[in-house]
Amino acid sequence: MKTKKVTLLNDPIYGFIGIRSPLIFKVISHPWFQRLRRISQMGFSYYVYPGAHHTRFEHALGAMHLMQEVIGVLKKKAVKISQEEAEALQLAILLHDIGHGPFSHTTEAILAGQVMHEEISLEVMQKLNDQLDGALDMAIAIFTNNYPRKFMHQLIVGQVDLDRMDYLKRDSFYSGATEGNINSNRIIEMMMVVDDQLAFEEKSLYSIEKFLMARRLMYWQVYLHKTSLSAEFLLTRVLERVRFCYQNGKELQTSESLHFFLSQDDMNRSLNNEQLNKFLQLDDSDIIQGLKSWQKDDDKVLSKISSMLINRNLLKIKVQNVPFESNQVEEKYQRLRKQGLSEEDFKFFVFTEVISNQTFMPQDNEILIMDKKGNLKGLQEADAFFDSEELSRVQQKYFLCFPRNKHLT
Repeated sequence: MKTKKVTLLNDPIYGFIGIRSPLIFKVISHPWFQRLRRISQMGFSYYVYPGAHHTRFEHALGAMHLMQEVIGVLKKKAVKISQEEAEALQLAILLHDIGHGPFSHTTEAILAGQVMHEEISLEVMQKLNDQLDGALDMAIAIFTNNYPRKFMHQLIVGQVDLDRMDYLKRDSFYSGATEGNINSNRIIEMMMVVDDQLAFEEKSLYSIEKFLMARRLMYWQVYLHKTSLSAEFLLTRVLERVRFCYQNGKELQTSESLHFFLSQDDMNRSLNNEQLNKFLQLDDSDIIQGLKSWQKDDDKVLSKISSMLINRNLLKIKVQNVPFESNQVEEKYQRLRKQGLSEEDFKFFVFTEVISNQTFMPQDNEILIMDKKGNLKGLQEADAFFDSEELSRVQQKYFLCFPRNKHLT
């Protein structure tokens, strides 16, 4: 895996990130990976946190760097990891988000239907693997949890994985929300492998506690901030209206790839070769350019909501802990009727949504703690703080989006 040439990238979070593998460098240089430079990491969060303009590209590289750190720590603790496994681990985490669509999670349900970004990432990895004559076989096996050494998959997908570790630190840095600034170095230094399972030394308990609480706080305060949610919900309505226009025979200005997806009623459970190639041509610029042209369209609904979104003149959003009553929604409909809007147009201006957050997920891969006597315990047994129904309960909040008075004039 190693080569005399080392490519160094300067990252604001970790400093220099080294690329020592020609294969990894080749993957990073591939157009499909370079596309991640044009995919926003945090969707429309920059409408709330002006500095949050970073991309999936930076996040993927940061997660790869953390994997390099983990490999070094585990090797010092006598965990045997071959050069091929080390390279595959870096590739697996590097490519874990390559299937994201424009503005990350925001557009995926509209564009790809039932196909999740993790499934698209796997399809892209397999397609890339064909181009590289099977060089990603081991990385794909680790990514899909089909590699015999199970701790390797846990580093990529788990309750304390490197994906989450990087996005918390990175999103905290760029948004300025200090609640997400975790101590990744200490957590990594406390990692160990026991019976092929990822575990942590008991000394890491408070760092893991901070990690899980940071994730909880970042979701409520940043990722699920009501203003960025209002923007993301509105974007889905814009794309739904574009699809509605196409279904009614109207032509719109849009990129070829975006037209391809929005002119279809639904998608297959997996993307065929043509769909995948089209998907890999999409990025945030397709959406932005579309919004700029649609705000001048003669379809009044599309024009209005596109203009609202691109100029950050967003729908008002109310949040509460219980579902909204039907009469509360009907009251908003009445205002739209007075403006002469048809019933079929109401859903583009007034809608309810539910979002959820869960601090600790005991039903998922358990977080294992090795105590000072060498006994392996689950986190709930090792730390009484997490032996609480409240921390593992799925918390839900309900949102109602509706126009402000100025939107109706």
